[in-house]
Amino acid sequence: METFLSICVGVGLSAACGFRVFVPMLFLSIASLSGHVTLAQGFQWIGSYPALIAFSVATVLEITAYYVPWLDNLLDTISTPAAVIAGTIVTASVITDMSPFLRWTLAVIAGGSAAGLVQCTTVAARGVSTTLTGGLANPVVATGELAGSFIASATALVAPVLAVLLAITAVGLVAAKLSPKFKRPGAIAPPVMN
Repeated sequence: METFLSICVGVGLSAACGFRVFVPMLFLSIASLSGHVTLAQGFQWIGSYPALIAFSVATVLEITAYYVPWLDNLLDTISTPAAVIAGTIVTASVITDMSPFLRWTLAVIAGGSAAGLVQCTTVAARGVSTTLTGGLANPVVATGELAGSFIASATALVAPVLAVLLAITAVGLVAAKLSPKFKRPGAIAPPVMN
């Protein structure tokens, strides 16, 4: 059961990395320093004071940068691979009772994918916002992403199974909401097989 919960913590924090790369890392650092989370061998550096300071500074810079109209779209380009890497690291760092091969395989597949899926939906949401409003609504999108990152990070640490379910639900809702926006007018839908 402990392994299952640690995987859920990792996947939940990875999903939060899809919203903001450094917020979940900051939460994990604080949780580790407070004794709430035990980090896997080789990842104790995340729970150090220098890492806490670095994650704090990076979080403030990242949050601020997403409120600059042209910089937010540029950051989406950079943060997509960064989110996948951070999601992989976060997942691998909290899975303690597993062989390194299985831990990294799970971290790449589950953690990296969770971060990547959430990041892709946020990029799509920002793209729609930029297209429809010329970027004027992007600060609203940035605020929603920030709130999502904080909520997902806190939930992953307090109620990990709920965090995974919320991440799946959120990605599904956003994907369903955005999918009609990308259809061309007059496009013919593929036939439905019964």
